[in-house]
Amino acid sequence: MNEPTNTPISTPPATGGADNNRIMAIASLVLGIINLCAWFFPICGAPLAIGGLVLGYFGMRSPQQKTLAIAGMVLSGIGLLLACLNAVAGIFLGPQIQEIFNSINQSLGY
Repeated sequence: MNEPTNTPISTPPATGGADNNRIMAIASLVLGIINLCAWFFPICGAPLAIGGLVLGYFGMRSPQQKTLAIAGMVLSGIGLLLACLNAVAGIFLGPQIQEIFNSINQSLGY
């Protein structure tokens, strides 16, 4: 007769969560790097920065990827700050820049 044995059954290691955290940390770093060029356009820079910050936050769940996630969050934070400063500068300097362009066009005869 077959008697049940008390040997534990080993389960395969779960790598799905670790892979997702790694992908999120790398994506945060990539978005942070792209954002350093995209902050000139607030309509592109701010959403990329927010996405990089969120992905970096979720990527920090993995201890092995924490450095990449922090680097991505720092770069995205810098990009968000620059995008906001650019937007504020555009609001305050917009009318003055328009006057400069109008005077240049008038001097050129357009």
